[in-house]
Amino acid sequence: MDTTTEEERRANGRNDVEADVSQSTESDISNMAQRLAEYSPQEAMNWALARHGRDCAISFSGAEDVVLIELASRSGKPFSVFSLDTGRLHPETYEFIDRVRGHYGITIEVFSPDTTAVQNLVREKGLFSFYHDGHQECCAVRKVEPLRRALSKYRMWVTGQRRDQSPTRSDVDTLQLDPTFSGALAPLLKLNPLARLTLAEVWSFIREARIPYNPLHDRGFVSIGCAPCTRIVRPGEHERAGRWSWEDATKRECGLHLKPPADYAI
Repeated sequence: MDTTTEEERRANGRNDVEADVSQSTESDISNMAQRLAEYSPQEAMNWALARHGRDCAISFSGAEDVVLIELASRSGKPFSVFSLDTGRLHPETYEFIDRVRGHYGITIEVFSPDTTAVQNLVREKGLFSFYHDGHQECCAVRKVEPLRRALSKYRMWVTGQRRDQSPTRSDVDTLQLDPTFSGALAPLLKLNPLARLTLAEVWSFIREARIPYNPLHDRGFVSIGCAPCTRIVRPGEHERAGRWSWEDATKRECGLHLKPPADYAI
């Protein structure tokens, strides 16, 4: 007889929901999402890594993402980490990536944009076209295409999205089928363990755990992207006000986390 308690099952990342997403029905995945909504970030990470291990990858770039790496490290289970090098990151961000690599003793696979695509964009529109006709085209070349290549290797990816980050993320779930990208055994699951946390809670965890963070945060940057597209956040502004600040707040997504259409359902 199985005497394992529900608390123990959750702590070890186990429950009786179907584990193999490629064989699951939409009902199975919906059940997973409902149960994971009740899990803590650590429990959600344990659940994911117990099922997919190195086939589950953390997308790493900012403060939330290093929290995810800390949670994955605490799980004691294998995991993968990748990062996108757009070619236009702050020097401090590159140093931060290497510092996290050394702190945890992990491999961070870095994906860069296609050289020809970047050269064509710069030749046709210059280096700062996003100030004039929006950032979507540049992000598509420097971020979305490399992400598509990265995710093609995995069965699940883990992101640091939070509901209070922006209007476009206000209803993000802990677990969802990615509506945009495919994985090694499409469909691709997307886990957002920090979905219900606030910015203050994220930083409380970072300080208590004494984990690395980008030094740009100490200078007033909150959400950090490419150098030309990120500015310091002024007192009273929302945390993502410094990203693509010349554009409407509802358009400040780079294409990595597009909101599903209204009729989308898992």
